[in-house]
Amino acid sequence: MARVTGWIRRLLDKPGSVDLAPFQRIVAEAGGLEPGLRDQAEIGLGDTARAAGNRPGADWVGGAEFCAVVRETARRTLGQRPFDVQLVGMLAMLNGHVVQMATGEGKTLVGALTAAGYALRGRRVHVVSVNDYLARRDAEWMAPLYGALGLTVGWIAEGSTPEERRAAYACDVTYAAVSELGFDVLRDRVRTDPADLVVPAPQVAVVDEGDSVLVDEARVPLVLAGAADPGVALPEMAALARRLSKGYHYTIDEEGRNVFLTPKGTDTVEKALGVDLYADPGVVTQVNLALHAHALLTRDVDYIVRDGRVQLINTTRGRVAMLQRWPDGLQAAVEAKEKLTPSESGEILDSLTIQSLIRRYPEICGMTGTALAVADQLREFYDLRVAVVPPNKTCIRVDEPDRIFATAEDKESALLKEIADQHVTGRPILVGTLDIAESERLAEALRAKGLDPVVLNAKNDAKEAEVISRAGARGAITVSTQMAGRGTDIRLGGDEAAEREREVAELGGLYVIGTGRHESSRLDDQLRGRAGRQGDPGGSVFFVSGQDALLTAYAPEERLPPAEADGVVRDKYAAHLVAHAQRVAEGVNLEIHRNTWRYTRLLEQQRAQLMERRDEILHGDMAARALLTACPERYRELTEAVGEDRVRRAARQIVLFHLDRCWTEHLSFLSDLREGIHLRALGRLNPLDEFNREAVPAYRAMLDEIERRSVETFEKADLTRDLDDQGLRRPSATWTYLVQDNPFGSEWDRVLSRVAGAMKRRKR
Repeated sequence: MARVTGWIRRLLDKPGSVDLAPFQRIVAEAGGLEPGLRDQAEIGLGDTARAAGNRPGADWVGGAEFCAVVRETARRTLGQRPFDVQLVGMLAMLNGHVVQMATGEGKTLVGALTAAGYALRGRRVHVVSVNDYLARRDAEWMAPLYGALGLTVGWIAEGSTPEERRAAYACDVTYAAVSELGFDVLRDRVRTDPADLVVPAPQVAVVDEGDSVLVDEARVPLVLAGAADPGVALPEMAALARRLSKGYHYTIDEEGRNVFLTPKGTDTVEKALGVDLYADPGVVTQVNLALHAHALLTRDVDYIVRDGRVQLINTTRGRVAMLQRWPDGLQAAVEAKEKLTPSESGEILDSLTIQSLIRRYPEICGMTGTALAVADQLREFYDLRVAVVPPNKTCIRVDEPDRIFATAEDKESALLKEIADQHVTGRPILVGTLDIAESERLAEALRAKGLDPVVLNAKNDAKEAEVISRAGARGAITVSTQMAGRGTDIRLGGDEAAEREREVAELGGLYVIGTGRHESSRLDDQLRGRAGRQGDPGGSVFFVSGQDALLTAYAPEERLPPAEADGVVRDKYAAHLVAHAQRVAEGVNLEIHRNTWRYTRLLEQQRAQLMERRDEILHGDMAARALLTACPERYRELTEAVGEDRVRRAARQIVLFHLDRCWTEHLSFLSDLREGIHLRALGRLNPLDEFNREAVPAYRAMLDEIERRSVETFEKADLTRDLDDQGLRRPSATWTYLVQDNPFGSEWDRVLSRVAGAMKRRKR
């Protein structure tokens, strides 16, 4: 019967329906080979792996002998013998899948074994991480394994020099944060000398925390900017925004994505500035940016101020979003709001979404603890399927139903009482909050009750490893944002003796309490997953109120059933309503992702075509041949004057300059076009069709403009002088950062969000 069920699931291609049986048979066969390898000399294992990897096609990789060899190598070099399920996960990834493995199942080792397998097949492997710390930690941790298999490993961090980056990319396996990979690609796109290139052609990406990189951050653009200028936000605009009152001067839409001046607000602003507001688009933009920064972005929720700088918070991880900023106008507006010195601002030379970056790789696989919930998106955007690998030991964590309250006040009172009651028993508690401000407020309330919580949030993220190492100790109370040490296990008893671990296990293990549901069920599952590792006991529960942002934003017209005398809502409809609001939030975010990808797809096609042409210019004499055809007399004149080699170098420099310049202008045009394209919908036109209708001829016109400008420059150029002094000077400085797409979305995204929400409500 089980076989029939599995066949039906595969036939229907349901999420998580990848058949693990072939991999499990291979791993079982590998178990029979293990005793013989135990007696084999250590040098022999490396020889076996290298010899097998050199076979034509490296067919040995992925077979039983390979599994047995890498298992024994890991045991000898790392002191870790991979479980059968870890080898199953490795085989699934070697077959191009995203594997879902529970917390504590050893995904770091699985990723290393997978990377080694691809490398032994002769592929260049990039292990994609979410930050520099994990990239370096994992590369250094797994280095003995790679070395024993005859492979080299390197890592890249933000501070790595170009030489260090080239050396790391030259290794068989390279660990790097996804942002660093993208920045290197962007920097290579404006090189004018082939010797300066850093990144080799992409081959294999092994993505750690696959759901986070491939879905949550997929839309995040990585940016290369130049021609630095100070921000344009005016302090007086920020001061004016502080004087405006919600509900009187401005209103906020139900999704919290847009803010509108009321007629009274418009009058107030016009009198304060002495202008006709809507007669001056520049002033309107500055006012809107200041109002967005004031009304929609909250300190210690969306960002923190540290070391005199605004630092954005990644809401899906609760960490500082390193190197990330909002589009320049909004970034400057927030800095003005906080009375800070404006950061550097400038022109975007090129950009690349993380989704587009990963799709450059011909072979992609990944691993995470929560892939199944985004299986449809992984299939839609990357053509990847999810393989759900069972845990090595059955999870015995007790996940309680949500405790739902009518008001936020009732919820917090019950939450504080639950923490105090559990603490009396000595059971360790991890409280997961929705933002920094809540984590600090809750910690203060606990201290007022005589408790001593430890706070872990983006403000003290440097202490993350230390805090997490103690979170499982007897009596520990850890209040954390979503970061909660993802990528690090929480051991029962902390770092203390096994006796302490048994003692904490007898108390029920780590108790995880969520102070509210997130917009994504995956984030809830990740929080739950901090408890119950490797068969440990544990428990989890979420406290929810009818005043939580999830319900007010995504089910604003619904009301919870009446609460009982203790403030708890026990009617079954309450749980249904919470789940419904979460599904609406997930649906809206998915549709915005789809909409962004629809607009990005054409841009990526244009970029790919242009970069292919740029590579031909950079590595060959295409520029010289084109200019010889366009202006033969001038070409011959210059050749006679300075020589063929110098003319070819100059031709390359001229054409590359104008290609890069025109591409920058094209990006700016498309950005402006998309921001206003929603207005076409008022004429019953499809905005996406209209966008493509204008973007395609604009691209063709850009190609013509590159040629026109190149010919014009070539006709006038004095090749005995530096071309930089003849109008071809590139930005004196460039820098990279990530743009958090306007958190309120483009106007079309906001329209789409409202329509999606209305449709969801109508269906009920």
